[in-house]
Amino acid sequence: MPPSLPPASSLRTHRSLRTLLASVVVLLATSILHAQPQPFDIVITGGHILDGTGSPWYASDIGIRSGHIAAIGKLDSQPRRQTIDAHGQIVAPGFIDMLGQSELNLLVDPRVPSKIFQGITTEITGEGDSVAPLNAALIADNQSDYQHLGITPDWTTLAQYFARLERQGIGINFATYVGETGIRRIVLGEGDVQPTPAQLDQMRALVRQAMLDGAMGLSTSLQYAPAPYAKTAEIAALATVAAQYGGIYATHVRSEGDGILPSLDEAAAIGRQAHTSVEIWHLKAAGHANWGRMPQIVARIDQLRAEGLDIAADTYAYTAWGNPLSAFIPPWAHSGGTDAMLARLKDPATRARIRADMLQTHSDQTHSNWDNEWQEISGPQDILITDVGNPTLRPLLGQRIAQIAAAWHEDPIDALCDLLIRDHADTEAAVFAMSEPDVELALRQPWVSIDNDAGGVSPDGILGQQHTHPRAYGTFPRILRKYVRQQHLLTLPDAIRKFSALPAERLRLSDRGVLKLGLAADIVIFDPATIQDHATYENPNQLSTGMDFVLVNGVPVIANGKMTGALPGHVLRGPGYHP
Repeated sequence: MPPSLPPASSLRTHRSLRTLLASVVVLLATSILHAQPQPFDIVITGGHILDGTGSPWYASDIGIRSGHIAAIGKLDSQPRRQTIDAHGQIVAPGFIDMLGQSELNLLVDPRVPSKIFQGITTEITGEGDSVAPLNAALIADNQSDYQHLGITPDWTTLAQYFARLERQGIGINFATYVGETGIRRIVLGEGDVQPTPAQLDQMRALVRQAMLDGAMGLSTSLQYAPAPYAKTAEIAALATVAAQYGGIYATHVRSEGDGILPSLDEAAAIGRQAHTSVEIWHLKAAGHANWGRMPQIVARIDQLRAEGLDIAADTYAYTAWGNPLSAFIPPWAHSGGTDAMLARLKDPATRARIRADMLQTHSDQTHSNWDNEWQEISGPQDILITDVGNPTLRPLLGQRIAQIAAAWHEDPIDALCDLLIRDHADTEAAVFAMSEPDVELALRQPWVSIDNDAGGVSPDGILGQQHTHPRAYGTFPRILRKYVRQQHLLTLPDAIRKFSALPAERLRLSDRGVLKLGLAADIVIFDPATIQDHATYENPNQLSTGMDFVLVNGVPVIANGKMTGALPGHVLRGPGYHP
């Protein structure tokens, strides 16, 4: 029998459905052809774009949508919700601070004005003693800092700390290393001791968890007790764990003065053993006896790079560093923690031993790893007090140890020791002991990026009560003003690369650091002829000027030169992050 045919009514129904479907397809195609493109959130027009790579500027518009760069090109006819006219100005990637100290300050003023007015859109922190992990002993030991800032520490892990930041909101992007000092304090305490194999396993486990929580790598700050008690093998073992999760090793090396070259070699050895990159924080030749040694330092790093080690550095480009005043006290006197050190300062016989060590012009074998800062300065006039914990000592802010000693009718070393006692060792200082030619040579190196080495502060409120180092307010604009505009030490494209693409490469931040399609819209807009730092050692609490717009993840935190109060920053987690 021939195959049966469907009834005529069914055929008519199928034809009708096909006709209807064809009509729908035609209508959809027509609507797509005539649809209006999705509007941009912001279009930046007419600027000179420096994309961060070091290339010369080019003219173009930038379209931003949902926090990312959605278009680069001629966007005259494209719909948008806001237009920023950047004619005659530089449009560049947001600046990345390779070492900030804002982990607690972000909980006080999450807008961090001193950072954003410099053009900083991302901060990396965690210098040896990171904000987490914590235990009860560390929380108790840090209590004076928490109380001073009005903070209740409700976290013990990096994951919990990051969650707190995300709940409250932050004005800039933030990332941190896990600090070896904190790990050591949790497992070993404050003493000059070495870990047993079991204790080293505990330390490895803490590093592993921090990397899973989102740390960028392992850090050390080997000048400040109890960090100097750690041997190279201990650090390398922990750096190896961080490297297994993609983390790098960042360090304030053991000596930045007489022992700088062996210290660089130690950092290199750790990098090689851990099979990871190495970042040298705030590169310097510290102390008058070491002025002029920067060519040696640069040559050693160039040699290590030629040998295949991925090692680089950063600088804040001032001739005074900033650190705790207690760094003038030899490491052995810190064993056991702050209270133990203060007890030694109060004991006449032990203070005499401390004084003798500070007055040694050449450290003996026992103290060969100690940077004797008293011997690195020309005298007590080179130590300026920038912060105190004891409010009754605030009149001393901005004074030099020489002035304080004269007012107290004391020898300068005794004045320094007594100030530490009165302030429970909470004193911070700026120390003038670097040479300008050394600073300039370091800044010029193609593998040197920029760090602020200071927390985000504000001229107002509790964070404005410090007489801080001027780098807190001025580092990046100062480089643009002094070393680009006035001295021509750097070209503007070179400086922008040091501020953006170079640090992003070092930290594997593949989603920012360059103005490129699809990347995060961290963007600064400024006039290179007017960008200006105002902070000085005498009057540091002054915001920089000249940033017309600063965008963090596509949202202006500065608009028309004024702070908006927006908090669009993200926590940036490292490559080992596992939710």
